[in-house]
Amino acid sequence: MLLLLKFLLAHILGDFVFQPEKWVENKEKKKVKSVNLYYHIALHALFLALVIQFNLKEYWLAFLLIIASHYGIDLLKLYLQKKKTKRIWFFIDQVLHLIVLAFATSFYVNFSLSTENLITDQLLLLIIFLLLVIFVSAIIIKIIITQWNPESKKENDDSLAKAGRYIGILERLFVFTFVITNHWEAIGFLLAAKSVFRFGDLRSSKDRKLTEYILIGTLLSFGIAIFLGVLYLYTLKFI
Repeated sequence: MLLLLKFLLAHILGDFVFQPEKWVENKEKKKVKSVNLYYHIALHALFLALVIQFNLKEYWLAFLLIIASHYGIDLLKLYLQKKKTKRIWFFIDQVLHLIVLAFATSFYVNFSLSTENLITDQLLLLIIFLLLVIFVSAIIIKIIITQWNPESKKENDDSLAKAGRYIGILERLFVFTFVITNHWEAIGFLLAAKSVFRFGDLRSSKDRKLTEYILIGTLLSFGIAIFLGVLYLYTLKFI
């Protein structure tokens, strides 16, 4: 379990936390000729080496399999995805990566449950879920709602730069914390508070599309955070 969590941590850091959006755009444009694709793979190799403490002598097979397969899976997605199937290929890509990580782990462990290094396991699990809440969720929500793009009133747009992104991160962190600490009632207060401040100025009929867009994003954000909180508590029982 600990080795799998280490592999998963390296994957999240390389694929979500430290991959700039301009790298993704460059890869989609130039595909195999994109230098950012190779920066991305090199970054994955670095994080993978770090989590196994550069013990390549013992884990060389898993290291080569994970890095080579990541390159191949990313190329497969870049060449097969279209504008309409981009969201589908994102999830296919991530599932394939997770399968490879589990397969690579099976070379060294039999996935039997163990109470050894319990604190370390718990800490790694919490870090992974926090990264899922903060970074992975934001990308998933963005991928899902990009099919709608309501025009906002630019002349009246006085919002802070990237305010929506940070509001989403904070609300997911709050919801995740409320779930894992068993304070479900606080989620209702948080949703009510956001409704008052966020939807108060979007009641006119001409803002209906924008209101629905924001509502979908909010419900997705809350729903994913709740799901991750419940999944974290369930996974915690096995380590």
